[in-house]
Amino acid sequence: MKKYLGLAALTTAAALTLSACGGSGSPAASDAPASTGAATSSASNADKSLTLWLAGGDTPDELRTYLKDTFKTKTGATLKIEEQGWGDLVTKMTTALPDANNTPDVVEMGNTQSPTFTNIGAFTDISDMFEELGGDKLIPSFVEAGAVDGKNFTLPYYAGSRYLFQRADVWKEAGVETPKTLDEFNTAVKTIAEKNPREIKNFSGFFLGGQDWRNGISWIFANGGELAKKDGDAWVSTLADANTLKGLAQLQDLQKHASKAPSDAKDAAPWLYINDADQILDDEGKPTGKTSLSAATIMAPGWAHWSIGDLTKKDGKDVREWNDTKFSTLVLPGNDGAPAPVLAGGSNIGISAKSQNQDLAKELMRIIFSSDYQNMLGKNGLGPANSDYFASMGDDQFAQAAIASASNSKLTPAAPGWAAVESSMILEEFFGKIRDAADLEALAKEYDAKISPMLNLK
Repeated sequence: MKKYLGLAALTTAAALTLSACGGSGSPAASDAPASTGAATSSASNADKSLTLWLAGGDTPDELRTYLKDTFKTKTGATLKIEEQGWGDLVTKMTTALPDANNTPDVVEMGNTQSPTFTNIGAFTDISDMFEELGGDKLIPSFVEAGAVDGKNFTLPYYAGSRYLFQRADVWKEAGVETPKTLDEFNTAVKTIAEKNPREIKNFSGFFLGGQDWRNGISWIFANGGELAKKDGDAWVSTLADANTLKGLAQLQDLQKHASKAPSDAKDAAPWLYINDADQILDDEGKPTGKTSLSAATIMAPGWAHWSIGDLTKKDGKDVREWNDTKFSTLVLPGNDGAPAPVLAGGSNIGISAKSQNQDLAKELMRIIFSSDYQNMLGKNGLGPANSDYFASMGDDQFAQAAIASASNSKLTPAAPGWAAVESSMILEEFFGKIRDAADLEALAKEYDAKISPMLNLK
């Protein structure tokens, strides 16, 4: 999902933000403007307005209307919602957040963008609202991404998670049972690749791109490893940690024996490899039986299911229609049989430290984290921030897989320089070398030395 993809402009933007905000380290609560007074009188707020930046078009119009109407009813003030494109969101945040006269009051941002802006004091300390807005029921990894030194500055807005999509028919033809542990999964996809029941050229039991670190880190996490950790006051890369190396060794084994994906393949459109090319016809217009199928299993964000299925026509357009006889879902199992930790996508939300409408902004946060709005998120396919409302996503196999995979999800390290790591593409470079590495530990140490200084950029 676009929320956790690295943005090339982020390193420069973060540096500009640092200069504009004039500070580093843990944000100070005193950076926020003085409170404008309790937002309790509708009459006194009639001429006031609050600006909310929403990123992209993921929040449906129905929810936007609810926020505007509810905010008006509750406060008397007007809520202005401005949609910002993901491509230039960071640049706009960099310019607007330090400017009290032009800052949005409340901002949605990608979860991996939150640490960079939080660490330089761009958001208001809302620790005193944490319990009121959901407390421990809020998705822990997202809460961590918006926290500094135990204080909360941004909180989860919504989440998406990754799980497995399978060719159920091919798994059955290979005689492989549904795995219950990570080791069983690894063995299963290697077995399917070896048996290759349809004798497909360059067939993968599990399509895993060589540079696909966003899916690959699940094996690191499942073995207790991390990409980085804080050591004293500094962040250090931990690719050469013993637990991380266990996961990397499993990835190497999968790349060699389960996946035929190119070493430079990333995580883009993996569903292409498990769909049949039903449009291939003979000279008489009849299906030839030829297929583009080249993988029995992929890993992708939950919304990928709309791109998986039999090719059909709907309103004159080619669409994919899910077919339960061909396809199925599976949550990646961990070593203990519980869901393995997967990288979560989604957004955080926070109040600009320079907002001149702090109390009104807090009222909007209360509305966003209310049971009504949380349930509305779930009913619209967006993972609620509060686990109490996960059931609102429904009970079909996609909702069940999304809920289960989100239950143990993780984010990238909350290091101030993480944006620099992502935008440099250094993780793609490292993961692309795993398959052919003769000495994984030596390779990991080489990249630890490159990544550690980047993690602490300020």
